Amino acid sequence: MTAQRWGASGPKRRWVLRAAGLGMAGLACMTVATGAQAQAWPAKPVTLVVPFPPGGTTDVLARALGTALAKSLGQPVIIDNRPGAGATIGADYVAKSKADGYTLLMGAVHHTIATSVYKKLPYDFQKDFAPITTVAVVPNVLVVNSSTPARNVGELVALLKAQPDKATYGSNGNGTAQHLIGTQFQNSTGTTLTHIPYKGSGPLATDLLGGQILMSFDTITPVLQHIRSNKLRALAVTTGTRSPALPEVPTLDEAGLKGFNIGTWFGVLAPVLTPRDIVARLNTEMVKVIHSPDFTRRMEEIGAQPVGDRPEDMARTLKAETERFAELVRVGKVVME
Repeated sequence: MTAQRWGASGPKRRWVLRAAGLGMAGLACMTVATGAQAQAWPAKPVTLVVPFPPGGTTDVLARALGTALAKSLGQPVIIDNRPGAGATIGADYVAKSKADGYTLLMGAVHHTIATSVYKKLPYDFQKDFAPITTVAVVPNVLVVNSSTPARNVGELVALLKAQPDKATYGSNGNGTAQHLIGTQFQNSTGTTLTHIPYKGSGPLATDLLGGQILMSFDTITPVLQHIRSNKLRALAVTTGTRSPALPEVPTLDEAGLKGFNIGTWFGVLAPVLTPRDIVARLNTEMVKVIHSPDFTRRMEEIGAQPVGDRPEDMARTLKAETERFAELVRVGKVVME
């Protein structure tokens, strides 16, 4: 009796089939809804947060990317500058934003450094963000005002030791790559430098041109035009190889300071819970832009090297950079509250 009641042709089979049918129908509805949501994105403007003021490399790259991306997505890309605290204010804002693909971060090497420099951050850079793609890598360059008598690194070191009261250098803020490079430079040369932090490359370049500070280790982009117009003098790049934008400028290693190989990466990230299909769409569209002839030409003009990698590639880079800078921070004893 039991076998007949719940057998292959009995009520139980009809109930199971009916339940399965309802489940499949529900799954189909969910699939359609998810597909419709993906197709609908973006249905409004996308905001790209820049954690520095206008005028710096991060801002320049974000605006170049945003202009081309807006055409590709069919929606405006709004650049939202939120500077301060070594780029961590803008990062915190994005980390706590709704994970819907409409608020993104133009990240930079400063974020991998901040993980070790700051005793406490309001977000976890490794856990609270979903990498989308690395936009470009830009070398840093040691520059001085053209009125400075030093014409090479050796002469600059001699000047710093002879006139320590004038030994000032500017950076994009406490805990940034420029700050860390300056610390490593001091350790390598036996000099003592006074660090002057700024909120971005714009105000930094203004004071450097005006003679308020002696030198900086900024990225090439905001100072390239001033180098070409002879208002600033480039003494060395901080990367392991020379920059195509300044082929005549030696590396710090070539100038006699061994162990320098620091460049600045820039890339786009989203809040970690952003749907994977939206991250994939953003990656596809951004990589197309980054590899386009127009964008590549623009990067060459500002001394940047375009990248355009996959999210998993960028994630590996971020992990490696975080570990590398943690060691530099430890050796340099650079710690912020």
